[in-house]
Amino acid sequence: MTLPMGRPMREIFGETVATLADEDPRIVMLDGDVGSSSRADIFEKAHPDRYLQMGIAEQNMLGVAAGLATMGLIPFISTFVAFAVVRSLDQVRVLIAQTGANVKITPGYAGLFTGQTGMSHIIVDDLAIMRAMPGMVAVAPADDVEAAEVLRWAAAYQGPCYVRLGRDATQRLFDDSYRFTFGKAVVVREGGDLTLFSTGAQTPRTVDAAELLAAEGIDAHVVHVPTLKPLDVEAIVAGAERTGRAITVEEHTIIGGLGGAVAETLAEHRPTVVHRIGIRDVHVQSGPNDALLDIYGLSAVRVAEQVRGILGADA
Repeated sequence: MTLPMGRPMREIFGETVATLADEDPRIVMLDGDVGSSSRADIFEKAHPDRYLQMGIAEQNMLGVAAGLATMGLIPFISTFVAFAVVRSLDQVRVLIAQTGANVKITPGYAGLFTGQTGMSHIIVDDLAIMRAMPGMVAVAPADDVEAAEVLRWAAAYQGPCYVRLGRDATQRLFDDSYRFTFGKAVVVREGGDLTLFSTGAQTPRTVDAAELLAAEGIDAHVVHVPTLKPLDVEAIVAGAERTGRAITVEEHTIIGGLGGAVAETLAEHRPTVVHRIGIRDVHVQSGPNDALLDIYGLSAVRVAEQVRGILGADA
């Protein structure tokens, strides 16, 4: 049985930050002219005096956010990952990460699901970039429930942070009782044959893949890793020790993201062969969500297929 669908993270973004602003007058929203897409327009309607329309000038927007942070405000950023991470990288590095500015970099349209915006808007190396940046932390929530939790955490966290949000509705992994803990991984399925580490919106699909494998007698242990930096080293080591087999699954390039992080950690703390499932060294094409998941091997069926192949090769 597949997991149920949740709500789009972008709607959760607009609603949650607007609610947080009800409680904290320091919270402001800076939008790069995509409010109706990122759903920052929800915040605009609730707090028009704290909604700053910055236009299609994302580098300037990140610079202004850094300046506002020096005045004691808490800026949240509304744009796409392509513009917050790649286009504005110098501003993020010099003005925010190096200074420790209390800016919340919270772009939507992460990974494959960008509404067929085209290759230029699809960024699948953002976690690698942010994970490698000194002074930055990186979190990738799995679903709408965790996204709301992470945004609440981000507002209270003192310092720059990167929160990776998706565009469209994805499967719901958690119920309303779930509470996010920064820096901690979560076991979402127990098993004994192999360990699957996953992050972000890919984790629910990885759980579905584990259920497909279970029907064939393959019992997968699944660990959700929402915080990419700082990484939960203890949980990664424990997951590898449980089964002796480690496979990472991510809607991101396998270079420098979760796969790289897990491989680095295990090489240092618990030498284990790590197989990486994710996007290879390619520029991703644009298309419908389900088609892209199939093309890049990230649907539940395709993940299960690749796990079978790995187990067969290791046998």
